[in-house]
This record gives sequence, structure tokens and C-alpha cells, in this order.
Amino acid sequence: MAIQKPIEALLPTPLSTSRPTVICVFCGASPGTSPTHLAAARSLAHVFHAHSITLVYGGGTQGLMGEIARTLVSLSGPASVHGVIPEALLSVEQQNAPNRQIAEGTYGRMTIVKDMHSRKNLMAKEVIEGGPGSGFVALSGGYGTLEELMEVATWNQLGIHGKGVVVFNVEGYYDGLLAWVRTAVSKGFIAPGNAGILVEALDAEEAVRQLREYRVSEDRFQLEWSQN
Repeated sequence: MAIQKPIEALLPTPLSTSRPTVICVFCGASPGTSPTHLAAARSLAHVFHAHSITLVYGGGTQGLMGEIARTLVSLSGPASVHGVIPEALLSVEQQNAPNRQIAEGTYGRMTIVKDMHSRKNLMAKEVIEGGPGSGFVALSGGYGTLEELMEVATWNQLGIHGKGVVVFNVEGYYDGLLAWVRTAVSKGFIAPGNAGILVEALDAEEAVRQLREYRVSEDRFQLEWSQN
């Protein structure tokens, strides 16, 4: 495992033209009460494998987080998964791991960061520097998943990145959130064009396709963000 220093800049650095597609998945550390949520995590991993997509995620070994990481590693190998986890949460994960070690051969490469902000910055940076089709997908989850999802949606609106943000709506899990977006538009708090910053997908193939075909909104803020 590597120790990652805080990421100060989110803007992309020059890279080669053969950049891999990188998708960051936000999801719960719990399995949920319906087996459909775990099945959705596995299906997303299978689609990633079929399209040679690299996963970056929050580094958990339990629930949906562990399911998608284990499945993709079993299909594409450890190099296909990059987990980013704060040191404080690592100790929790180690309590559930054999010999208190999170095996790279099971969960992929792991980077340890000092706090939650550094975790989110590093995951976003990898997506921003990824190739075509890179972006963010939210599977089902709790407070943390929703907070991560809304932050990258806000960064899109502010022009910090232009990557797609998809909600994988399993069994109507995100119906309430999507209804809230429509309400916010009708009440004048979200510009109509920005309603499409969050894109719904009903299956794994659609989630990846939505990222590949994503187009940024013309209603986004036209702001200049420097690396300083």
C-alpha cells in the first residue's frame, strides 16, 4: 500500500493520448436489504472488465464496495482496481481482514491518505486525467455515497471537471433524488440545462454508455480554475 500526500490540484496534467478509461464508483459499505444491490455491483464490474475500464473507489472491503472490487479483480486482475482509503478507516477494514491485511490480489492496489478530502481529491483527479468515457457512477449507498455524488455534480456545475455523473438507479433507489432535481429546477434553484448533470442509468451497460456519450451543459458556470 502507498501513502498518498494530499492532492492540491484537481486539474489534469499532460498525459499521453492512450489514456485508459477510469470510472470512480461511489457506493455503500453495506450490502443493503435486497440482493439486487450486490448483483448490480457485480454487473458493473463485469461491464468494466468487458470494456477494459479501471475502477477507482473508496477502498472498502465490505458491502457493495468490497463486492465490486473483488469481482473486477477476479476478472481483470489487481491492476484494474485502485482503492483510496483514509488511514482512520483502514483500521476498521483491517479488523475484518485475514491477518489484518487487505490483500492486493483480492481488492487491487490500495492507497492510504490522511483524510476524507484527500481521498475524494485523488479519486477525482484519476477520473479527470482518464481517457474517453471516464466519469463517476453512484451505486446505492448512504450519507457518504450521497455526499460524494453531490460534490462531483457540483464540481461539474462549477466547471472544475467535465466528466459525466451517473446514478445507477437500482430498484428505484434514487427516484427520490431525481425527483428532487426536477423540483429544484421547477423552483428555480437549478438551471434547466444543469438538470442533466446527473444522468440516470437502469443497468450497468447503460451506466457506461451514458458516460461515454456524456455532453457537458451549456448552463454551467464559465469559471477559470488554476492549480495554484
